[in-house]
Amino acid sequence: QVQLAESGGGLVQAGGSLRLSCAASGTIFSVIAMGWYRQFPGKQRELIAQITNRGGANYIDSVKGRFTLSRDNAKNTVSLQMNSLKPEDTAVYYCNANIVDRAYDDTYTQYWGPGTQVTVSS
Repeated sequence: QVQLAESGGGLVQAGGSLRLSCAASGTIFSVIAMGWYRQFPGKQRELIAQITNRGGANYIDSVKGRFTLSRDNAKNTVSLQMNSLKPEDTAVYYCNANIVDRAYDDTYTQYWGPGTQVTVSS
């Protein structure tokens, strides 16, 4: 089993910054990808940024240039630096990881963090 522990989040004024961090622990043979989703009330979760083990981060258009994703492969951590935050960024943010958690197995399991609230006031 694998656990994802999130930290960061909270309340910030528009234009401010927050940093979300996530650490994976447990039985990990390899991490295929790590990233962050967010969920608005009444909406499905959307992928906002992800780094795969092939390198390079992908972002949705609404956060490009404002959010930066970084990953420490040795520590199985991923961080999301969020700058120039807007009220429309207010959501619950979830860490996500696709992890191979069994030996001699090429398939991965998708794991989720518990979620952290980000609120941006105008």
